[in-house]
Amino acid sequence: MGKKKRPRRSFTPEFRTEIVEYCQCGDRSIGQVAKDFDLTETAVRDWVRQAEVDAGVRDGLTSSDLKELAALRRENRRLREDIDILKRASLLQEDRAQLARERHRRTAPIHLQSAA
Repeated sequence: MGKKKRPRRSFTPEFRTEIVEYCQCGDRSIGQVAKDFDLTETAVRDWVRQAEVDAGVRDGLTSSDLKELAALRRENRRLREDIDILKRASLLQEDRAQLARERHRRTAPIHLQSAA
C-alpha cells in the first residue's frame, strides 16, 4: 500500500526559523531534522532555500518579494474580473438601447412627405 497523504499544516515563522537554524548548524542533515520534528523533507528544504534567498546567499525572490507578487496577482485578478463585469454591463446596456430603438421604430408614426 502507498503512503497516506498528510493533512496540510501551517507553521509559524518563528518555528520555521528555528528549524532552519537546526539545519544550518551542521549537526544534523535536513532529512534528520525533518524526521525529528515530524516534517516533510521537502518542506524543510524549501524553508532552508528560502532562508538562503532572504539572506542573500542564493539568488531568487525574497519572502517580501513573494508576498508582494502574490498581492499584485490577486489585485490583477480582481481588476480583470471588474473589467469583465463592466464589459458585460456595457453589452447589456447596448442590447437594451438597441431594443428600445427597434421598439420606437415600430411604434413611431410614419410621416409621409408630399411631393410638391
